[in-house]
Amino acid sequence: MAVAEPFAVTLPKLRGRNRPQFEMLRRLGWLNRAALVGFVLVTLVAIFAKVLAPHSASATPGEPFLSPGHGGFVLGTDDIGRDIFSRVLLGVQSTWLAALVVIGSGVLFGGLVGLVAGATGGWVDTVLMRVTDTFLALPGPVLAITIVAALGPSLWHTLIAVMVVWWPLYARIVRGEVRALATRPHMDAARLAGAGRFRLMFRHLMPGAVPSTLVAASLDVSALLITLSSLSFLGLGAPAPAPELGAMSARGINYLIEHWFVPVIPALAIFVIAAIANLAGDAARDLIGDR
Repeated sequence: MAVAEPFAVTLPKLRGRNRPQFEMLRRLGWLNRAALVGFVLVTLVAIFAKVLAPHSASATPGEPFLSPGHGGFVLGTDDIGRDIFSRVLLGVQSTWLAALVVIGSGVLFGGLVGLVAGATGGWVDTVLMRVTDTFLALPGPVLAITIVAALGPSLWHTLIAVMVVWWPLYARIVRGEVRALATRPHMDAARLAGAGRFRLMFRHLMPGAVPSTLVAASLDVSALLITLSSLSFLGLGAPAPAPELGAMSARGINYLIEHWFVPVIPALAIFVIAAIANLAGDAARDLIGDR
């Protein structure tokens, strides 16, 4: 009688469809899966926008106010004959990538502040958290508008202004997670094993704060897109003729009645990418929450 090989019993567990990450993706609803795919696609479109755009942002290849689909222009032309489709693609690039840059910088800086405060405790924790509370108490949009007004309208100044007001939330989240993890038995075991402060912080405490921070960051993308577009709409973004979605909608508002597509299409682009970011944030929350 033949004896089964030892590895034959465990072989199905090595197949990709039985891996935990694939199982979590399978349990997500179709809308969540579509949102994650949409998030990736928008990011790719933002990265390769200059390649995908038929024309440059300042080129005037057509007559003014051509309706969508006329003259070979998918989304029409604006008041001076610029291709709206090309400008929307480039506007998605600047707005989307700017939002990801602000989120990344906020997670890094705020996460570091929260990690140091939660792991160190004492007066260091008190000082860092009081500074964080000061920034949380300030009205974020008003502070951002004030900073941009003082520095002058430009995309980088807008990013600096939003970065200043966006990091405190992540500092609070990481600090709370670190304080909770610091009381766990494995931390006592690590201390008894002779682990130093930096090893405790970056090897044992920081990984435990990553899931909740990533969930908060993913849910913040849509809010940040709206904030950046609002500042651009108010004229506090990059000056003309830079292709920013909020500014494009604001400059075309005078043509809303006769040529609705000039201000409405950039606004729809903001709505679509913000909706995709929001749904992808929900999907990330469900995905990470299942782990």
